[in-house]
Amino acid sequence: MRINGLIVAALSGLLAIPGQAQHWQTPAKWHRTLKKAVPGTVSLDDDGVEFRSAKFNQRWPYVEVRSFDLSGHDFTLLSYERRPWREPGERPFHFTLSEAMPPEIAAQFTARVAKPVRNGNPLPSAASIAEVPAHRRTWSGGSNGMLRFKQDGIDYVTQNGRDSRSWRWADIETLANPNPYEFRISAFREIVEFDLKQPLSRALFERMWDRLYATDLNLTFASSEVF
Repeated sequence: MRINGLIVAALSGLLAIPGQAQHWQTPAKWHRTLKKAVPGTVSLDDDGVEFRSAKFNQRWPYVEVRSFDLSGHDFTLLSYERRPWREPGERPFHFTLSEAMPPEIAAQFTARVAKPVRNGNPLPSAASIAEVPAHRRTWSGGSNGMLRFKQDGIDYVTQNGRDSRSWRWADIETLANPNPYEFRISAFREIVEFDLKQPLSRALFERMWDRLYATDLNLTFASSEVF
C-alpha cells in the first residue's frame, strides 16, 4: 500500500501522527577540522534540521539544505553557507550520530530536502518490482546484498547495513548494464558497480532505463511485463 504525506510509525525517539508535528532526535558529535568534537543533539522536525550544544546552535530549514550524506551513524549535511576563510564550495557539517537514523525517517528527510542526496539507510520493507542478489565492488573488498528495483528508484540492501544505498530517480544520473552479470549506477557524487549473482533481464533494464530517462511518459510497471 502506498502511503502519501506523513509516515505513521512508532519508533524510539520518533512521534509521527497525522496532524501533529513530527520529531526525531539523537545525541551526536559535530566534528571540526583540527578541533575537538562538539557534543550535542541532532534533531529533525517538520520545518528543518537542528544541532544544539552548549557551544554551538544551528538550524537549517529544509530549503537551506543543499544535500546530505547518510550512512549508518555518519551524517554530513551540506549547506549553502560559504566555507570560512574564503575556501571554495559550500560548507559541510559532519556529525556522528549516537543512534542511526531509522530508514523511515531517512526516507522522509530525503523527500523533504527534495534535491539529490546520498541516503545509506534504505527501507528494506519497501515494495519492489524485482530483486537481484549482487556484490558491490569497493576498494575495501565490497559487500553482498540485494538490488531492489522499485517504482520510485533502486535500493541496495545489505544485512548489516554496510554499503547500503537508496537511490531515487532524482539521485541517479545514468545506468549501465554491459552484460547480464554487471550493473553500474552513476549517481549523485558516486559511481557504484555491482557483480550480479543472477542475470539482469534485458526487459527489466530497459524499463528502468525508460523510467529514468522518459519520465514524461508516466510509465507504469507490472511484474508480468518485466520477465
